[in-house]
Amino acid sequence: MSMRDIELEKARKRVKKKKEFYQHLGSYIAVGGFFFLMNVVTSFGDWWFYYPMLGWGIGLVIHFFTVFGIPGVVNYNEDWEERAIQEELERLRRGKPPRQEKPLEEEELELKELQKETVERKGKKWDDSELV
Repeated sequence: MSMRDIELEKARKRVKKKKEFYQHLGSYIAVGGFFFLMNVVTSFGDWWFYYPMLGWGIGLVIHFFTVFGIPGVVNYNEDWEERAIQEELERLRRGKPPRQEKPLEEEELELKELQKETVERKGKKWDDSELV
């Protein structure tokens, strides 16, 4: 199987999962509407239709998260891992060094040292004739 075939199969599975979710959502809306109408006709004022819809709605939300992931949170699945590997390979091919973040403590130390040097310069702890 070629890489294109594998990607095509992954795309088909993903589209199928999305389609199933939208069918689930459509059923939820249709049955919810039916329950609401049945509630209005049989016992107006005694609202019971939302009890079955609440349980089903929880299941629908879980189905949404399994298909689309939690919004705003990175989904660390194998697709994410593959994309991260590809990004790293591209970065290495371009020759950029890896981005290294300094811990906050080191930045604070460097800042304190800079402030100390500034104070020393104001106090002129050197002879101007020594400067080149």
